[in-house]
Amino acid sequence: MDAAKSHRKIIHIDMDAFYASVEQRDFPEYRGKPLVVGGLPEGRGGVVATASYEARKFGIRSAMPSKTAQRLCPQAIFVFPRFDAYKAVSRQIREIFSRYTDIIEPLSLDEAYLDVTTDKQNIGSALDIAKLIKQAIKEELQLTASAGVSINKFVAKIASDMNKPDGLTFIGPSRIETFMEGLAVEKFYGVGKVTATRMKAMGLHTGADLKKLSEAEMIQYFGKPGKFYYQIVRGIDRREVQPHRETKSVSVEDTYQEDLLTREAMEPELKILAERLAIRLQRSGLKGKTVTVKFKFHDFTLITRSLSLPVFVNETSDLQQAAIIILQTAPVEDKKIRLLGLGISNFETGKNDEDKTQLKLF
Repeated sequence: MDAAKSHRKIIHIDMDAFYASVEQRDFPEYRGKPLVVGGLPEGRGGVVATASYEARKFGIRSAMPSKTAQRLCPQAIFVFPRFDAYKAVSRQIREIFSRYTDIIEPLSLDEAYLDVTTDKQNIGSALDIAKLIKQAIKEELQLTASAGVSINKFVAKIASDMNKPDGLTFIGPSRIETFMEGLAVEKFYGVGKVTATRMKAMGLHTGADLKKLSEAEMIQYFGKPGKFYYQIVRGIDRREVQPHRETKSVSVEDTYQEDLLTREAMEPELKILAERLAIRLQRSGLKGKTVTVKFKFHDFTLITRSLSLPVFVNETSDLQQAAIIILQTAPVEDKKIRLLGLGISNFETGKNDEDKTQLKLF
């Protein structure tokens, strides 16, 4: 059983600049030009959902404020997301996946894991299946995808990002440990900016550095995730591809170089987080009722405050209003805030009349 598990065939497919690529496909006037999909720079709190590769050359990236993107590339074209169009294309992509396997775990509209250990067409080679999927996406949808192929989810996901756009990278069992040893710590699953900075301050820059620590030391320094880091640096990832995984919550957060000292300073940051959260929710086709704000203080203590809404929401304005209400009543006066987080849970499970109701909090 363990031997079979260690030789699973996992593909991670990640569409290339998905929203921007759909826009450039559907509107020829955008092709070859720096295109930014997201909030407009003249709006309040606009955030980049994605950018074309022409725009990325200027340093524009997802979750960046739209005004910053405009400064980096004044000639960039800004358009609002068309999520209905992206969802329709995502369904077409999923249909292509299903020709080869039913074990598909979507992470968002534009990426998914596939377990092709046993494939429907008895092709046998995960690398050949990835090639066929990429070819079908290109020929049928006029879009490109990058694929990573390996024996577990972690390595497959890292591999898919290595040769973008239109990449295909295979990392086989014999290469995994060497590959993980050379990987920068910020590339590890679950290692955010703050943890990566802490690791580097400890002299831990690569997987090889992490590998020098015992499992007990990893847990001592990094808590529960330390156990996962200990395993993954050795190429061990037993997580299954979960075709029916239920999302319990979705959240975004940001750590600030300078502490936020007043509610007035926190409000615009929460509005930016709300736009980022809305993009993630709409990308995944989710609406929720319970909004939560996380406050981490300068001394690393943490509080959360939640608000349950009368309807399911995933729009920026609704999330912003809920976050501001929470902010107004949270005990953060005279506190130094180093991190803010915004999340939502209690998702709708089916269509009903409620989700058509516009939320009015003010």
